[in-house]
Amino acid sequence: MKPYDERLTVPRAWWAMAALGVVLLGVALVPLGAVPLLCGLAAGGALCGVALSTYGSARIRVVADSLIAGQARIPLAALGEARALDADEARAWRTHRADARAHMLLRAYIPTAVRVEVTDPADPTPYLYLSTRRPDRLTKALAAARPDAG
Repeated sequence: MKPYDERLTVPRAWWAMAALGVVLLGVALVPLGAVPLLCGLAAGGALCGVALSTYGSARIRVVADSLIAGQARIPLAALGEARALDADEARAWRTHRADARAHMLLRAYIPTAVRVEVTDPADPTPYLYLSTRRPDRLTKALAAARPDAG
């Protein structure tokens, strides 16, 4: 089985908006001279780049006997059924159906998700909500990697 690995990168439009914001910062700094302009562009560009890269660095991986979702590492033996959610179902599970105890790796710019039941009785988390661009592939990878899958 090929392991599952997905990085939840921010959309390209966000990078374009950040670049536009840096250009606008440069326009605002033009009256102060060349040095403040260049320093402002460098600092603004670096800050935007770090912020977008950090926010978009969250990953979902199925490796060996674990599901890694962001900073969480959950043994597959503690997980139950994984269900792919289309855009409407995903919206419902992150709004009016959401449980405050659930672990959510939520990225609002990704409309689809996977909901994975947590079956460990010692864990108060009822389910994992994972934003993903490929919900069907993630559910198949989880099903194939489960200890009881054979």
